Amino acid sequence: MRLGGVLEPGDLVCLQGELGAGKTTLVQGMAQGWGSLDPVSSPTFVLVNEYRRSDGNRLFHMDAYRLESGAEAAELDLDWMLAEGALVVEWPERIQGVLPTEALKICLDAVAEEQRQMRFNAQGIRYDRLLAQLQRTMFGVA
Repeated sequence: MRLGGVLEPGDLVCLQGELGAGKTTLVQGMAQGWGSLDPVSSPTFVLVNEYRRSDGNRLFHMDAYRLESGAEAAELDLDWMLAEGALVVEWPERIQGVLPTEALKICLDAVAEEQRQMRFNAQGIRYDRLLAQLQRTMFGVA
């Protein structure tokens, strides 16, 4: 939830992990913290879901699992989505060539049935700051 609260238009969050690792569940919490008016569901078959907030901001949620290439992803106009809101991508490794290099990357691993481990990797100044801000709100440290 806290991560959603610090997202801004133009932010890119990439979620990696096996099937069932909790990527969509994490997006549900992010959208709730962001203030989504819309319910969150997996965009596996529609590829991209758009969530709205009362101030008009948008959060885009892409599932790249079914995409065959970066060219298919490019047709979805990622630049427009990033200009209009924050973008969260599940399975980013499938379209890595068309995503910006700067992003917040989160790798989820199932540790037990109801327990997940998350590893954060900030790539770029904006994401270094975002991760530091997240650490302060969660743990009181920078």
